[in-house]
Amino acid sequence: MEYDDPKRGRDVAERVRTFVRDEVIPVEREYLGGEPVSDDTMRQLREQAKEYDVYAPQIPEEHGGLGMEIHEMLPVFEAAGRSLLGPGAIRVDAPDEGNMHTLELVGTDEQKENWLDPLVAGDAKSGFSMTEPNPGAGSDPKMLRTTAEQDGDEWVINGHKWWTTQGSEADVLLVMALTDPDAHPYEGCSIFLVPSDTPGVEVVRDIPHVGGGVTGMSHAEIKYENVRIPEENLLGEENAGFAIAQQRLGPARLTHCMRYSGMAERALDIAKAYADERQAFDGPLSDKQAIRFEIAEIETRLHAVRTMVRHAAGQIAAGEEARIAVSMSKVYAANVVQDAIDTAVQICGGNGIGKDLPLADFYESVRQFRIVDGADEVHKRVIARDAFSDLDPSEVEHLVRYDG
Repeated sequence: MEYDDPKRGRDVAERVRTFVRDEVIPVEREYLGGEPVSDDTMRQLREQAKEYDVYAPQIPEEHGGLGMEIHEMLPVFEAAGRSLLGPGAIRVDAPDEGNMHTLELVGTDEQKENWLDPLVAGDAKSGFSMTEPNPGAGSDPKMLRTTAEQDGDEWVINGHKWWTTQGSEADVLLVMALTDPDAHPYEGCSIFLVPSDTPGVEVVRDIPHVGGGVTGMSHAEIKYENVRIPEENLLGEENAGFAIAQQRLGPARLTHCMRYSGMAERALDIAKAYADERQAFDGPLSDKQAIRFEIAEIETRLHAVRTMVRHAAGQIAAGEEARIAVSMSKVYAANVVQDAIDTAVQICGGNGIGKDLPLADFYESVRQFRIVDGADEVHKRVIARDAFSDLDPSEVEHLVRYDG
């Protein structure tokens, strides 16, 4: 299908597809079913990405990227998502991609020099530390319990977080904390840049979880006990944490959609190639109506995902919050790409659950998408609230009511 993407976006996306096909996928195959990819290997891929002129497409040129706008980036992110290692190779991998965007949006010049530039270069890693164990903040961020209190020219942070993606490897943590306990949490929280080697930061453990075998991505439980940081480590305005988080999450949810769309596309490419070669019941599997109809259904739904994401991106580019459009895109994309990869696994049978192909790793990776960056139920709640916000009682005023 053709989309009305800017020419620059199409051109860079084509280079990314070539780079992923020729350089990244051969490396990916070496790691399937084995140890996670090494930092040295990722550094080599990133150097190759620079040779292809596809490195850090979303980052402004003055910080080492290509300076692409959101509409231009969408096909690029999708092309990167075709390999488990693709996003990391061109530096559009979560959570660093969203954290770099946050630093770009609200960071001071000093913060950008200290953290944005090393993150872009791949010399540092980051984590976004917001989710807390029960009864702290999770799907309901208003339940946030971690605090930050000002003491002279320092902030003192105390709290308990978990599911901080890449928290164990992070050099810097973006920590969400209450700074005005008397205000509504949406108006009384702030974000802080906390170097992971700061006294009082304790990585309790890596939480065992589904997925991450090839990339080695961790999800950490972290305690903050009397963690002191200088006041200049406040990221953005005081008490503006939730507003900043929303600026981060809107685009990040869309880029997640596109990365996973690329993963789903490659899963289908593998399944179609396998079905065309595999003979059973007097012909190739690709001639069986059940498989052809299943592929047709998934291809149609993936087209809808790409269209929805581009619509939401257009609203963001126009300066709108696009909250409903983003929620619709995220919840629909998460379910479609999960179904697409599940279908590919089923078509490939034993090879689908084996590790000679990436489908099993895709399957493990994609399940988290219905939870991270807002669970399905949270986004459906947002959509439903809007759907019921403007009712017209006249549509049913003529109906008979009980009179007795």
